[in-house]
Formats: sequence, C-alpha cells, structure tokens
Amino acid sequence: MGTFLFDKIVFGPVKSRRLGISLGINLLPCDRKLCNFNCIYCECGWSPKLGSEAVILPSRSKVYHALSSKLKEMKVKNQKADVITFAGNGEPTLHPEFNQIIDDSIALRDMFCPDIRIAVLSNSSTLNNPQVKIALMKVDMNILKLDSAFDRTIQIHNQPTINITAKELIKNLASFEGHVIVQTLFLRGIYNGKIIDNTTPEEIENWLNALIEIKPEEVMIYTIDRDTPEGGILEKVPENDLKRIAARVEELGIKTQISD
Repeated sequence: MGTFLFDKIVFGPVKSRRLGISLGINLLPCDRKLCNFNCIYCECGWSPKLGSEAVILPSRSKVYHALSSKLKEMKVKNQKADVITFAGNGEPTLHPEFNQIIDDSIALRDMFCPDIRIAVLSNSSTLNNPQVKIALMKVDMNILKLDSAFDRTIQIHNQPTINITAKELIKNLASFEGHVIVQTLFLRGIYNGKIIDNTTPEEIENWLNALIEIKPEEVMIYTIDRDTPEGGILEKVPENDLKRIAARVEELGIKTQISD
C-alpha cells in the first residue's frame, strides 16, 4: 500500500490531472487523514476512527500566513499556477473556519495573482451546513463528488461514517443551481470478496438521471491513478470506457472532462 499524506499546509505547485498547475491547500492534519468518508480508492489511505486520536487543525491565521508567504514567493520567482486547490488529507470542509479561510484566500488571490482560480475538492457530505454552502458558492470551481446514484454503491465505494443517502447528495448538489462541477471516480474490482463496478448500464443510467437533476456546469470523470488502500484489487477503467461514458454526458449538453 503506497498511499501518502501531504505534510504541509500549502504544497506545490503540482501538476493536476484535472486542474492544470495547482497550488494545494491542506486544512487538515499533516500527519493523518481526517474524513467522514472512507473511500476504498483514497490515495491518503484509510480514515482513522473519528475520536481515536487528538486532531490538531491549522488555525485560520496559520493558513493565511502560509498562503500569503507562498504567493509572495511565487510572484518574486515569476512562478505560475492555474488554480489554488483546497484538497489535502481528507475532507477540507470539515475545518470549522472553512468559510472564513475561503474569504482570506480570495483576498490573497486578488492581491497577488488575480488570474488564478480557486477550487475546492469535496466529497459533498457537508452541504447541509449553511456556512459550507456559502463558502462553496464563492469559489470559482466548486468540485463535488458523486460516485453513484445508488445507496448500496456509495456504501461500498465511499463508506461514509455519517448517515447520508444518494437522494440527499443529489438534492444538495442540485441546490447549487448550476454552480457546481460534479466529479465521479469510476472503478472496477473486488472488495470484501464482492465484484464492484460503477460503470454498469444500470449505474450509468441512474447517474445520468442524477446529472439531469443537478444540472452541473461541468462533469469530471476519472479513474484510479495511484496506489489505493486495497492495493491491486481495484482496477482502472480503460480510457475507451471513460470516453463512452463522457459521450453520454455530453449528449445531455454538459461539458465533460476525462482523466484516465
């Protein structure tokens, strides 16, 4: 198992499969994952049980100073990036000052590099929190996960540690009224002795119906690229299959991006 964690608040810039040159921000611990999902494909590994260890999050002021320092350095070095991305070691919207940190980041972006977009990669689990939704409405790229329209698949692929249903996820995604990019990871393989595959005709038809309801500005589809907690049991979906899925999305009039 070759999973990894980000060891800094601000990291990169790094090349992102989906976003170009990305300056990453990790609002979570630098020595462990913190997430209310336990996705079987997560490059950060398995999530420790919530409450099993003391969790220390970077303060708002630390995030501000880390980002300010990095943007100043990049300006001096004439170093470019396409996007500032909130991702890191788990679910960024779990930070209690997420909304205020987004405000700080927008102000710093406007000060040092107004052409850079701000993106958030989220598992969509905290959208019932009004402060999280307010923050996500402010960013340029509000990228939210929906790996399936079926509860049974979400329970296997994402293993949420909170009570959440596909119906609730879809409703919350639709509430952004188009200011949302849906990201979906497709994979096949075996988990706990069972064959798993969210690319079956039944899965795709119901996922497409969910997209019709959500009306996203864009859909990002991809497959596993790095080592996962499950090692070699999970399989990449071939590019040709991803292209066929993307074509179905584009038939709905929705822009689609593929990362194989």
